[in-house]
Amino acid sequence: MTDHTFILRRALPSDGQTIADFNLSMAWETEHKRLDLERVQAGVAAVLSAERHGFYLLAQRDDMVLGGLMVTYEWSDWRNADFWWIQSVYVRPEARRQGIYAALYAEIEQQARAAGACGVRLYVENDNAQAIATYTRLGMIDAHYRVMEHLIK
Repeated sequence: MTDHTFILRRALPSDGQTIADFNLSMAWETEHKRLDLERVQAGVAAVLSAERHGFYLLAQRDDMVLGGLMVTYEWSDWRNADFWWIQSVYVRPEARRQGIYAALYAEIEQQARAAGACGVRLYVENDNAQAIATYTRLGMIDAHYRVMEHLIK
């Protein structure tokens, strides 16, 4: 029998390597992209040291971080409030299907409401049907926007 109990908490600087490892794993699993470890470590450290970049919420059982996500902010002048963007979602394979993401999402939605955010958004790889199904089950809808980018780094 699997223990489905865990706590949710904000990440600490000491969680940096775990979060960086999660990011590397997530990029490979979802997009078959290999990220530069040093750049990811620096990016994670930047978030952990300055909340203006966002924050990480983690799920933990005993001494093991099971999964987590990052929240960043996007100001909407149309709504005079922030959207909270969920990014860098990762749950260890052995901890999946235990309600961890659902709990993380519920906590973020509650915190966003309390902070006066106008909504919660995320982006998902077009071909990631499992993730899309999960997000839909939690009440998220397709916002009918396409993400465009011009990578500089």
